[in-house]
Amino acid sequence: MNDRTGADVEADAKPTFMEELPTLVAAVAVALLIRTFLFQTFYVPSDSMFPTLLVGDHVFVNKFVFGARVPFTELQLPGFREPERGEVVVFDLGRGANGGIFPLDQAKGVRTDAFVKRLIGLPGDRISFRNQRLTINGELLAVEDTGRTFTDARGRVFDLKIETLGSCRHFILDDPAWSHQDVTEFEVKEGRFFFMGDNRDNSHDGRRFGTVRKKELAGPAGLLYWSWNWNGTWLDLLNPLTWIRNLTSETRWGRMGSFTECFGPDEEMLFPPENAAG
Repeated sequence: MNDRTGADVEADAKPTFMEELPTLVAAVAVALLIRTFLFQTFYVPSDSMFPTLLVGDHVFVNKFVFGARVPFTELQLPGFREPERGEVVVFDLGRGANGGIFPLDQAKGVRTDAFVKRLIGLPGDRISFRNQRLTINGELLAVEDTGRTFTDARGRVFDLKIETLGSCRHFILDDPAWSHQDVTEFEVKEGRFFFMGDNRDNSHDGRRFGTVRKKELAGPAGLLYWSWNWNGTWLDLLNPLTWIRNLTSETRWGRMGSFTECFGPDEEMLFPPENAAG
């Protein structure tokens, strides 16, 4: 006598791996399409954007805003708008075998790395940087001393200032003990953009590598979705104690959900953390 129930028969009819394979392939394809044309994530590895971005911040990059590139081609999809002065942008540069950093059109066959900086110069702009002050198209940008300081992980203390970049007000750091890296006036060529870090005395930026083509711009950095004060190795992540320690004491919960946007001319500026730990 067969006393098996319908539930038993249904349990025996579980789909095989080959039957589920098309679903898995479709899911992977959708994920790749999203990363290629809509969003990608970016981990902040250095202090060049202190105090706006801290080491260990993770942000979403909106790739569709400027127009995503079609992989393995020189084609770029139409964007929603042009890059705007003052916004924080993730872009690609080439890194040579000796550690040198170059625009991709000036360094063929090198490894590509992603960088994040603030967009300073648009095509046609005349830029100069002297005595820690920016001049754009003959106009010296306003800088306000907040009277506050910021301390990095090595104990170095910087003056916290506010720079007005057109309609964008943002924080910058000034190291009073550093001899400033001046740049004589130059013009940003058509189709290219000039970037600088907010940590002005500790940023490898356009003052060294020059300008970047629009096709190398991945997109503006948007939502800050995760942040922790951790700089260990990938092997450390295999240790459960690492996660417990970071989730309880090293995670910057207060930074999550914020955006890397400018402050408007009449908007109250929220002061950043006083140190690199956040």
